[in-house]
Amino acid sequence: MSFGDPNNPYGQPQGQPQGQQPGYGYPQQGQQQPGYGYPQAPAAQPYGGYPATPTTMPGSIKAAQVMMWVIAGLQVVGIILLALGAAAVNKLKDDPSLQSSDGFDAFADFSSGVIYALIALAVVYLVASIMLALKCGKGGNGARVGIIVYASLGLALSIYPFFPLSIVHIVLLILIIVFVAKKDGAAWFQRSRH
Repeated sequence: MSFGDPNNPYGQPQGQPQGQQPGYGYPQQGQQQPGYGYPQAPAAQPYGGYPATPTTMPGSIKAAQVMMWVIAGLQVVGIILLALGAAAVNKLKDDPSLQSSDGFDAFADFSSGVIYALIALAVVYLVASIMLALKCGKGGNGARVGIIVYASLGLALSIYPFFPLSIVHIVLLILIIVFVAKKDGAAWFQRSRH
């Protein structure tokens, strides 16, 4: 093998001029030689495959939080309307012209019981909306699961009995589920909190 042979492992590397000494050992400061050393490792991702821990709440989670506050406001309006309905039914019970009707007594007793049950359900749902909206800022996987369960139950309860009136509520709940279940939502709720 001669010095100019391209297959000579001890010869001049291809592409370098003949006048320079080949760089033996480690490359000098600022000098990068191709083909020497170990290949670069890919950037390491934290445990779980999620991107780096988010330090600020993602926009989708902020939007879900605002939607839960809007739902809480709608619940307050609904509670007020139900209370007014219960007061109207109780006022009609005292009407002497309706007291003689047996059907009205049964209807008044049944409807006032249903209205009070709906008021109790709306108050529980209002408290859940407020608590989960506050938990969005602190995070935690339990809060994420709670929000998804809360929105799913809200969907189930609002589709059948109040469908034409609750279309805004249904849309908000679907958006909350989507925003909380997204990848950046999961990263926010599963971040380490020290």
